[in-house]
Amino acid sequence: MGLTILAYLLQCLSGGIVWYARSSRIPRPYWLRSFHYTSGVVMVLLVLLLLVIGLIGTIGHYGSLGQSSHLVAGLLVVFLTLLSAWSANQINSRNMWARNLHLIANILLCGGLVFVSLTGWSVVQKYLP
Repeated sequence: MGLTILAYLLQCLSGGIVWYARSSRIPRPYWLRSFHYTSGVVMVLLVLLLLVIGLIGTIGHYGSLGQSSHLVAGLLVVFLTLLSAWSANQINSRNMWARNLHLIANILLCGGLVFVSLTGWSVVQKYLP
């Protein structure tokens, strides 16, 4: 989870620089776009990996998924991450809605990551002896 949060923070930093460069009409560093895109792909892969680990670990330990706030929080984070990635691929000069959707999804994702982290702490306590 720590790597996912690190990837999110890198996304925030590089996305903020992209926004600042665009709004100030100054050229952005040539490597910034590919860095932002690559760190986004890494974040998507990390979130999907955490989903698989969580599902397999929970089913393996308890025999079923059950219902918990951590499951809801995790699925919310997966949805928002995939929505953010999809909307990022839709951004171009004609699709201004995609940029807004991407930004909103990432703002909501911050809350989702906090929620899944807090609920995950109680889940981790169940696994510890």
